[in-house]
Amino acid sequence: MTRQGTLYGIGVGPGDPELLTLKAVRALGEVDVIFAASSTKNDYSTAYGIAKPHLKPGVEVINLGFPMTKDQDELEAAWDKNAQIVSEVLKRGDNAAFITLGDPLTYSTYGYLQRTMLKMDPSIKLEAIPGITSFHAAAAKIGLVLAESKESLLITSGVTDDESLERQLDVADNAVILKAYKNFEAIRGTLEKMRLNDKTVLVSRLGMDGESILMDIKDAPKTPHYFSLALVKKNNTI
Repeated sequence: MTRQGTLYGIGVGPGDPELLTLKAVRALGEVDVIFAASSTKNDYSTAYGIAKPHLKPGVEVINLGFPMTKDQDELEAAWDKNAQIVSEVLKRGDNAAFITLGDPLTYSTYGYLQRTMLKMDPSIKLEAIPGITSFHAAAAKIGLVLAESKESLLITSGVTDDESLERQLDVADNAVILKAYKNFEAIRGTLEKMRLNDKTVLVSRLGMDGESILMDIKDAPKTPHYFSLALVKKNNTI
């Protein structure tokens, strides 16, 4: 009987190929198969571009398509299909890695894949290898202390309604708004309403070509790049 392989969910960081942990680099250099997520509309994977310098020559690379949709049935069908593809690779005894931007368990496609695979087979061998998040890298880039002493830090998604965002920001000392591209005009409006616009930094394409750091969000375009986040420091003018 063939021994089942292990799937590693590996966070490859925000964009700089040097921002991978030693454990991630070791695993990427040892696995037999790399799974890279991409939109079903194209086969390009940003995570693969970041991880590529650390892969062993000739490693098998399989793109897994995930639709950019809110249709739950379509999403679940894609998760089931991709989980089956991964499962077949593990069943033949190969070890594999699913690579994802940032951290695999923070707003990541890997979380959906992990849940689906465990539902299919609770005995499947999975291991998550944490990655450096975009907001930690962004804070390091500008020298911003995210939180200290008794301060609270909110990590939230920009894909939310104005009232929810305002309530969350109201009770937090500092905040990270991920996925800031989607509803940026509404996000900017909320920040201006709460007089936090001059305490907010917008960071786009961190560690990639075209990197942008705007210390005043009034200078930001109506629709920032897909890879954009906002850092809010209430008690300190940035």
